[in-house]
Amino acid sequence: MPKIAPYFSKKLIVWYLQNKRDLPWRNTNNPYHIWLSEIMLQQTRVLQGLPYYLKFIEAYPKVEDLASAPEDEVLKLWQGLGYYSRARNLHATAKMVAKEMDGVFPNNYKDLLKLKGVGDYTASAIASISFNQPEAVVDGNVYRVLSRFFGISTPINSTAGQKEFKQLAQELIDKEQPGTFNQAIMEFGARYCVPQSPHCENCIFNDSCVAFQQKKVTQLPVKIKSKPVKQRFFNYLVILSENERTVLQQRNGKGIWHKLYEFPLIETSKEIEVSELQELPQFQDFSEKINIRNISLYNQEAVVHKLSHQHLNTRFWIIETLDETESSVAISEIESYAMPVLIANFVSEFFENY
Repeated sequence: MPKIAPYFSKKLIVWYLQNKRDLPWRNTNNPYHIWLSEIMLQQTRVLQGLPYYLKFIEAYPKVEDLASAPEDEVLKLWQGLGYYSRARNLHATAKMVAKEMDGVFPNNYKDLLKLKGVGDYTASAIASISFNQPEAVVDGNVYRVLSRFFGISTPINSTAGQKEFKQLAQELIDKEQPGTFNQAIMEFGARYCVPQSPHCENCIFNDSCVAFQQKKVTQLPVKIKSKPVKQRFFNYLVILSENERTVLQQRNGKGIWHKLYEFPLIETSKEIEVSELQELPQFQDFSEKINIRNISLYNQEAVVHKLSHQHLNTRFWIIETLDETESSVAISEIESYAMPVLIANFVSEFFENY
């Protein structure tokens, strides 16, 4: 390792400096900006996360601005980015930094880990990029580059694998420019050593990459198979009243979309027809509170919303009523509520010409 580390890191950094994308968070070492970008890019591609980063920086130039914003406003601005617990943790951490730390982020890995929503990867990224500390990042891109270059078959989602790759990355990191090294290896994995059809023939490491030499590129990295995807069936009741109002409910239980808004929901074990819907106890309880004039199914073919470990097979039932549901929401104001992208897409499509 002592011999290979300088070769690997220097070659990688030279490649990065010549090929890196011009991204706004690479033109600063401001820990607020670095933290914001790293939280947003978890489980998210750069092209998807970039517009959100720019929106947040514009709306909340300083951590104090984010801290003082209402949670619903933050969730609304986050809408469409997914994994909403990141947004709630983001808001909680902003409050903590603003109120308990006088707006100053911790300047070391150990204390950064104490922030809500900040794990090993994010703490390492901030510590190295903002404070020039030699803390190696390990994400999916890094796992892929290292497993292929060194021919490591230890599963990356095992405890042993996580420990092994973290130690290896720590040995390889350039102590003089750790932030640059971390960004370089992530960039290389994201753009060159990609999951499918990597650019091996023109790779800067193809003369020393074990996976390429041994024709194991498609076999690495190794990942233990996860649990099968769970199929869920969502039936949303979209109320349309005579006074152009509808009903929204806020999700408060544990699970997906905590604190986001949605239409009244009935979950079933399979797709159902209107007669089956009307026989459900939840629907009967619901119908006792509202004078239903007509029920129609908006989408015969379910919208399949794919999450990491579950697929939501979703259908929207249009419920017309003669009642003036004054305790509900004006249809003209519905888009101001923070809601899952699944609901937001329906709202945009259905109410566009309503």
